[in-house]
Amino acid sequence: MYRALKPLLFQLSAETAHGAIHAVLRGVESASPARSALDRWYGVDDDRLRVRAFGNEFPNPVGVAAGFDKNAHVPQSLAALGFGHLEVGGVTAERQPGNPKPRMFRLPEDEAIINRMGFNNDGADAIGARLDANPLPDVPVGINIGKSKSTPLDEAADDYGYTYERVAEAGDYFVVNVSSPNTPGLRDLQHSDALREILTALVEAGASPLLVKFSPDLSREGIAAGVELAEELDLDGIIAVNTTTEREGLRHPKRVEEGGLSGAPLRERATSTVRFVAERTDLPVVGVGGVFTAADAYEKIRAGASVVQLYTGMVYRGPSIATEINRGLLALLERDGFDSVGDAVGADL
Repeated sequence: MYRALKPLLFQLSAETAHGAIHAVLRGVESASPARSALDRWYGVDDDRLRVRAFGNEFPNPVGVAAGFDKNAHVPQSLAALGFGHLEVGGVTAERQPGNPKPRMFRLPEDEAIINRMGFNNDGADAIGARLDANPLPDVPVGINIGKSKSTPLDEAADDYGYTYERVAEAGDYFVVNVSSPNTPGLRDLQHSDALREILTALVEAGASPLLVKFSPDLSREGIAAGVELAEELDLDGIIAVNTTTEREGLRHPKRVEEGGLSGAPLRERATSTVRFVAERTDLPVVGVGGVFTAADAYEKIRAGASVVQLYTGMVYRGPSIATEINRGLLALLERDGFDSVGDAVGADL
């Protein structure tokens, strides 16, 4: 069905199409029979897919990355599509409209998206209240926390702390996002002194499990320093990677747009970063970037990712992507003689 609808959706702007898909999912969110039907259609229930990481049990390793459900409107619907976890946000302390439109662009020839959304979201008070008031799915729900645009960098720790306090009861894990390219100065917080202050404040506030998300554009030395800091502060995991500002090799005319690039062009760099991180720590790694197929997910798992996340892949492949990846992973595990996903994690290290 998505194959038939995709040309129509692609005639709409990327953000308008995203809104249309969200409207459908919000209808499903409030309709238990519809969710049950989706779960029967898309679910892949197999113990070999189960993963335990950063204190959570995942029914399968395929999750939805932050950015798709910014305001926590459709967590149950996403779980019904077969995803083993999902990440809400980025959530900021203040309600934000984000950057001016247009701010999201498809690059079909490259199977990529450029976005400069700017952390548009309803704000921590509203999203926290929504998460507390509504039922959540039986899969881990992470909450991605970003910095409000108006908050000075030297007040970032308080800003992150405010957001955490308002979503603390609902999250199964929490992610410090200091790597989006769409909030001015945000990626400067990846450097150790600023990052230490933010992470220390959240640890002291009781944020757990706590993960940090890095940019693929950060130098290897910077990533290594971040990994060391995560271990020093006894964090629970690392997400590799966020979107990139690099444009090498792109063909579509929209490649000139400013913002973060996601999708197929990021796959190799993301996998390389997963491997780089996994070689330096025993902390669980979440692999993000260019996951479209079971082979893409398996590549990251063998490079050291305990679970993977996707967003752009769903835009190009449709709502059955988690099902297709999970079924494909079972075939790959059987081919290579692994009894479970966990056995395959880091096999290429």
